[in-house]
Amino acid sequence: MAIDLNNLNFDLQALNDLDIREAGNWPVAGKAVVMALIFAVIVGGGWYLAIRDQGDELKAARKQEVTLKQQFETKAAKAANLDKLKEQMKEMRASFGTLLRQLPSKTEVDSLLRDISQTAKIDGLQQELFQPQGENKKDFYAEKPIRMVVSGSYHDLAKFVSDVAALPRIVTLHNISIKPTGKQAGGRLTMELTAKIYRYLEQNGGKG
Repeated sequence: MAIDLNNLNFDLQALNDLDIREAGNWPVAGKAVVMALIFAVIVGGGWYLAIRDQGDELKAARKQEVTLKQQFETKAAKAANLDKLKEQMKEMRASFGTLLRQLPSKTEVDSLLRDISQTAKIDGLQQELFQPQGENKKDFYAEKPIRMVVSGSYHDLAKFVSDVAALPRIVTLHNISIKPTGKQAGGRLTMELTAKIYRYLEQNGGKG
């Protein structure tokens, strides 16, 4: 029901003199004005609360929009690099597989030891010591040191080092020491070193 306050013939001063305890005896105009004011307060308050709630929802939505946008940008960047990462992983697996193929299995260790010793003989070196040590187990491989003392000419020693590096299996040389064999050795040299061979540990608890 709409109430037109402009058509009400009512003295506002009289409204101030009204006693709430005698509301039942108020004139009709006074009651209408009070009802209109109450209605305005209720409607206005409802609109204020509704607008305030919508404002809070809008702020929350904008904040969520920023978060979602950042997440999208991050995922988009990852997706753009996915193919590149897959290619790099493929290359790493290929390189790792190549290295593994250069590590002998347990049954091939003795053959590799013979290859090293045979290489020294072919290169004309005299072997004074060839002493394999115990294995040292690492994460996925075991290394086996070999103490060696060989003698020969400078050229023969250099050829031995080169030929060992060219073996199909990985062999590294450490703690190399070279000194003259003797005053009357005719230029012969003695080389002491530690060669290390590496064995892949099979996936059975690393005890291959």
